[in-house]
Order: sequence, then structure tokens, then C-alpha cells
Amino acid sequence: MLDLPARTRCSGIFASSVYNGNPMTPARIAVLLQPFLGGQLLTPFQLSSILTYIDILLRWNARINLTAIRDPEEIVTRHFGESLFAARHLFPPGPSALSSAEAPEVPQCSSVSPVVKASKVADVGSGAGFPGLPIKLWAPHVSLTLIESNHKKATFLREVVRALTLTDVNIQNARAETLPAHSYDVVTLRAVERFDAILPVAASLVADDGRLSLLIGAAQLSQLPMALPLHDISASIPLPSSSSRVLVVAQPRHHT
Repeated sequence: MLDLPARTRCSGIFASSVYNGNPMTPARIAVLLQPFLGGQLLTPFQLSSILTYIDILLRWNARINLTAIRDPEEIVTRHFGESLFAARHLFPPGPSALSSAEAPEVPQCSSVSPVVKASKVADVGSGAGFPGLPIKLWAPHVSLTLIESNHKKATFLREVVRALTLTDVNIQNARAETLPAHSYDVVTLRAVERFDAILPVAASLVADDGRLSLLIGAAQLSQLPMALPLHDISASIPLPSSSSRVLVVAQPRHHT
């Protein structure tokens, strides 16, 4: 087990993180994430949790290949930003959760309908935990399953869950094909190898009234109608600060 850096969590004041000469603070994280949050403000606990997560990710990444991104600011925008962007579309906050200076935002050009019931979420090929763990930080009420067949990566995920004191998180060190079909209200998929092969597997895990959330490159959109012929596919939503990354949500088509 890797040693975590000392951190102060008193009275809402948090120490900065410094790894390999790269400083990071909750305030800086908040600034970097704003384009992805649509006016939502993260809580001090959420920001502190992201800071701890980055510390662990950078330390483990020196030993096993969790992400090709090494710069902490790019980790915030690419990994946490994308994940939280998906989270706020799937689980929009109530008006009371927003800053008093902000009105609730309705995502534009989106046919993504929010998830309203208590949800079982599965992150297929979770890897370093994105988008599953940031979704859990955003929506603590969800029951989260992280599906990761690589043993070392699954061990990393357990360390992050322990360090962040997250509850109702199940880490499945198994292949997605081995899990029961139609078991989850939301299934997420992002940056996985063999996308065309794993996409139908991920779709098979979605409950009849559930959603498959995809964070993909725009070039992959053309694969969706053939790979998901029995699903209704939302309009793609461009990710902030990216010319090629999009969010798409697919729902099983109901036949009468």
C-alpha cells in the first residue's frame, strides 16, 4: 500500500498537493472544472476528494500504467472534467444544490433524459476509475460497480475507494461478459480498448429502462447504429475544451 501525503481537512481549509513539482489546490481544481459543470459548485469535500484521488493516481501511475496523462491539470480536465460532465447530464442537481448566483441549467442540444430513481451504476473497463468514481462523488446515492479485469488496476481502485471512504462501491475484478445481463440502471463506457467488441457487452448489462452512457471520440459515432440496433441514441453533446470528444446516451428501444 502506498503512503498518502499528509492532508489537513479542518474548517474547510485543505492543504495543496505537490507531486513531482506540480502544485495543485482545491481552488485551482474548481477553476479547471467550471467549464464542465454548467454553473454548479463542488463542495469542499468533493474538491478535497479529487485532490486526494490525484495524489494516489500519480503515485500509482509511476508503477503501473493507469493513464498516459501525467500533468495534474490535464488529469483534472480530461479525466475528472469529462466524468463530471457526464454525471451532471445523467444526475442533474436540484436547484438547492446550485450557487445562489446561478439558475439551474438545462443542457442545450441534448436528448439525454436524467436518471431520477435510485440507481445502480456500472463502469465497464473502469481502469483508473473514470468516469465511475467521479460520478459517485457527484451522486453519492448511487450504488456503483467498477468492472476491471486487470488485477493491478482493480487493486488501485480499491485503494482509492478506501482513501476516499466511499461506501456502496463494488469492485468486480472480472470481465464484463461474466456479469448478469440487464442488471444496471446506468452503464458507462469510456476510453476502452476494442470499443466495437465491448460496446454490445456493455449494452447487455443495461436494464430495460436504463441508459448506456458513452464518452467517445466523434469518429466513433458512426459505429453506434450498427452496434446498437435496438437502442435509441441521443444527440451527441460536445465536451467542453475538446474538438473531438462527445457524450452520447443510448436507451433500449421499447417495442409494443
